[in-house]
Amino acid sequence: MVGPRPRDDSGRDASNSVRSETDDSRYTTATFLSALIPTALARRVIRVSVETDRDVYDRDDPVEITVDFKNPLPVPIKIPTPERRRWGWAIDGELEASDERRYTRDRPSSFDFRGGERKQTTFTWNGRFERDRDGSYRESVIPDPGEYEIRVFVATHEGAFEPSDSTIITIR
Repeated sequence: MVGPRPRDDSGRDASNSVRSETDDSRYTTATFLSALIPTALARRVIRVSVETDRDVYDRDDPVEITVDFKNPLPVPIKIPTPERRRWGWAIDGELEASDERRYTRDRPSSFDFRGGERKQTTFTWNGRFERDRDGSYRESVIPDPGEYEIRVFVATHEGAFEPSDSTIITIR
């Protein structure tokens, strides 16, 4: 043969080779098996955990929050979400410690995990509640001393099981 030879996906000469599907067949099998997992089961198997860097904070101290999402299954799972938000957090029931209106697209999305995948993120809450005052201005309010619940959740459809975890911090 004269000229360039056809190449396979890995760049090797494919003109006289036999194609094997070793890696692709594993992916296809996992994909096939994940399609057999109902959404309700996928929502129940996902593991959510939340922790903070301390248990007690002074007023106006920032709070470092670490969130873990884990798929314990060896196959991929997909959790449908009604909006672009895949997960969220709340302080004493207030989404992202604010009463301000959220603008997220109503377009459905999904929170996808490979088999055994763990997703971790760390963020900092500034230790204040954001208040929307008559739509004209925002106010940052330092919470009163006491206990506050930090809750993290997967944003599932209304009425569906919502994987979540929470922890309590004390502000003094």
